[in-house]
Amino acid sequence: MKYFFLSVFLISSSLLRAADSELAQELTNPIADLMTIPIQATYDRNIGPIDKGTKLQTNIQPVIPFELSQDYNLITRTILPVIKQKDIALIPGTPMGTGSQFGTGDTSLSLFVSPKKVYHGVMWGAGPIILLPTASNDYLGTKEWGIGPSAVVVAMLGPWTLGGLANHVWTGHNAQHEAVSNTFLQPFAAYTWPNAWTVSLQSESTYNWRRKEWAVPFTAAVAKLVRFGKLPVSLQAGVGYWTNSSSTSPEGARFRLQANFVLPKF
Repeated sequence: MKYFFLSVFLISSSLLRAADSELAQELTNPIADLMTIPIQATYDRNIGPIDKGTKLQTNIQPVIPFELSQDYNLITRTILPVIKQKDIALIPGTPMGTGSQFGTGDTSLSLFVSPKKVYHGVMWGAGPIILLPTASNDYLGTKEWGIGPSAVVVAMLGPWTLGGLANHVWTGHNAQHEAVSNTFLQPFAAYTWPNAWTVSLQSESTYNWRRKEWAVPFTAAVAKLVRFGKLPVSLQAGVGYWTNSSSTSPEGARFRLQANFVLPKF
């Protein structure tokens, strides 16, 4: 009898590891049919006109899928930044920074219409991105509405996840901020092992069409899927480097921590 229970335990453990590995890889797919709440904290430094600014940005990024029809899903991806920064901008007419600010930045909402059918491991999604003026301070966002197109393509090839996300946002302008015309490009690659460990490399590049400037950071990260009771959580740590900086972006190294909570769907 004890060998029977041991066999059941070993089989159950093996099935759980396989399920965790599959879920860990699904979490590398930005348009997976999963309801998740990633919380991502990124620390940057050497920002602003005097290169002494620092910024800690914590993004709360709920992903909620909806079924549109038998053939299509709607994947909603919201990013609400909570920002603590210091000496990011220059006080006009002085060599001093603007001091510190803490609060919310502008919220972005991406709506991806994505086919359920997967072709040879390749899937895609497209739709609008909407910028919401939720910044609590003039130095934390544009305080303007924005809109533009967004698209993503993902290939799941064995343990590999390869893909890219792109969007472009236009906004109006006010007395505090110039109008925005920014293109965002996020190519990414990830590899997931059977033990639910994942390594990834991505860029989060932005091109400012008005200033004609690129800001290009690369970030490498390691993640592990764990369970708190029945709740799956992917814990991630990463480090990156700004290979090209604009007049308003950071320089040098960046550091990142993330927890991605997987919730049951409605």
